[in-house]
Amino acid sequence: MIPVFLRTLSAGALLLAGILTAMPPESASAQDAGALQINWEVRNRFRLFREERDFLLHVENARNRSILAAEQSLELQSEGRGWARNMVNRLCIDLQGRVNQPCTRDNTKENYLTPIDHPVTVRLVGAVPVGATCAWSFDDGDGPQQSTFDCAEPINLRVRYGKQTVATVDVSSGSDPTQRVQTEIQVRDIFVAGLGDSIASGEGNPDRPLALSDEGFCFRSYLGTAGAQYYRPSRHGFKGGRACEAPDTLANWQRYSALWFNSPCHRSLYSYQTRTALALAVRYTHIAVTYLPLACTGASIGDGLLGSQRARECPPGKTGVCNTSVNAQVAELREALTAAKKRQPDRTLDLVLLSVGANDVYFSGLVADVIVETATERALFRRSGVMASVDDSRDALTRELPQNFVKLREALKPLVGGDLSHVVYVSYANPALADGGVPCRGGRAGFDIHPAFNADPQRLARVSTFVDTEFLPQLKGLATCTRGALCRDPEADRMTFVDAHQAAFADHGFCAHSGNDPEFDRSCFAENGQSFNPDIVSAASQPMLCGRGASEYRAYLPRARWIRDANDSYFAAMTYPQGLPAASQPTDIHDATWGVLSAVYGGAVHPSAEGHAAMADAALPAASAVLGLDAVPPGVTRGFLPQLLPSAKQ
Repeated sequence: MIPVFLRTLSAGALLLAGILTAMPPESASAQDAGALQINWEVRNRFRLFREERDFLLHVENARNRSILAAEQSLELQSEGRGWARNMVNRLCIDLQGRVNQPCTRDNTKENYLTPIDHPVTVRLVGAVPVGATCAWSFDDGDGPQQSTFDCAEPINLRVRYGKQTVATVDVSSGSDPTQRVQTEIQVRDIFVAGLGDSIASGEGNPDRPLALSDEGFCFRSYLGTAGAQYYRPSRHGFKGGRACEAPDTLANWQRYSALWFNSPCHRSLYSYQTRTALALAVRYTHIAVTYLPLACTGASIGDGLLGSQRARECPPGKTGVCNTSVNAQVAELREALTAAKKRQPDRTLDLVLLSVGANDVYFSGLVADVIVETATERALFRRSGVMASVDDSRDALTRELPQNFVKLREALKPLVGGDLSHVVYVSYANPALADGGVPCRGGRAGFDIHPAFNADPQRLARVSTFVDTEFLPQLKGLATCTRGALCRDPEADRMTFVDAHQAAFADHGFCAHSGNDPEFDRSCFAENGQSFNPDIVSAASQPMLCGRGASEYRAYLPRARWIRDANDSYFAAMTYPQGLPAASQPTDIHDATWGVLSAVYGGAVHPSAEGHAAMADAALPAASAVLGLDAVPPGVTRGFLPQLLPSAKQ
């Protein structure tokens, strides 16, 4: 039987089916615009959200808008604080990445990976007579459930997963002939998984960004002299030692961190993968989307997708134990799919969203090579393997990445039924372009958060050219089995490839500026790279040269740049690097290594929420096509019921 909620459907109001006979059905497509029809939609159909209000916020902002325009609208509504800051605590996946089983959604317990039913709202639409009475019947094969209401009232019920429910309504209005309208309700629950690296996880966009203090916090420099100190804005609420000579515990510092919906992997609700899955649910009213985010910042194919990897950070937990390892994403997905099939043998993985490859060619090392300027830091980073040259990356792109892609294909194939077209590979965008594709000219603007940073123009141009002419084309060849890629069966091994967003990013690199940028950015992030007070005495109380408080910064306001620069990374996340090897760990919260990493470890040179929304706009049509969601739904049927004979009334 069909469970009903929010309104109790009483039985016995329908006319006897044996007495009534319907006229031949008439297709809804042949009706005029005012014809009566049954309209239905799945409620709260992005199943990651526990509360319908969170889903409806996105529905409202998506009306006649792209995902990017919706994101910009939400950014303004939240005054730059971000729409995810409260939703992050209302998900069916906890902050450690564990699926809640069961998950209580809108006061109903559901199995997240294998739902047994879905909430649906049914309405009669068209030229509904005023005051008409609707006798409803819903039958999923176990006998109809029936009730009668005013036709203006919507009906809320739960329909079974994987079963068709026939909805029938008899519309009565005065002496007019009773009209019967019928349709079929069957919810398609789409299982979407997100895999990949920092671009896939949403790095750079904490769900609840850091709250900054207007006071300064001291960092040491590698030079080690008494004068080798500098001050940058502190974390709001931190009352411990802000001077370099007054160290404090990491646990105290960590209490004031930015919040991610998964801190070890820096997974964010702003990621293009989450936004694409959410957009599917917003756009298509007859589906539900079960989304499993597994992407992890820092992941490569070998260390992350096929093997375990180090966690990005380890927030303080109840046990006090820091688990610095993250399980392999493909293994996690395989385990989740196996568990789902035990409960529902017909459960399939419908779609995989994937971005990976940048860490396989040491892209973060290229970034370090571009922005670290001073000789001491360059020597230390080169010795520790943090830096990489274009030649290093080119060698990995030629020798290692093709073989790694072969292994990844073989691992993913059985999870998607052997058809890799259900893997939507979303490519990267060049982060260093503006003004229609002109490479950023470099300099300290946006990177003066650390005294050693300066985006060297020549190194920047060299990396930008490598990305455009070698890295991105090679990735496309690997994903689509072209350019000599190693594919055993090109037809079955070809992934669905998305790169339509790259043209838009050519105007929105990290150096892009606009008169419409947030006022704080325009006033306080100086284009000459002199944003911060160099005097360590006055900087302790006022680190910004503009004289304004750092607390005025807003991570989620529309900007010309869709790429986080180092200043953004520090102001939004300021991530303490707990996932580093023991030998590279900072010694305390004022350590010189922490000073460097605080500026880049939380998302420098990664897309902003606007950038991720633009990527989702590119990915959505591809995902819809793979899933066949734009197919024409079955027509509604309607007819008139004959008047009852007088004898039948007795």
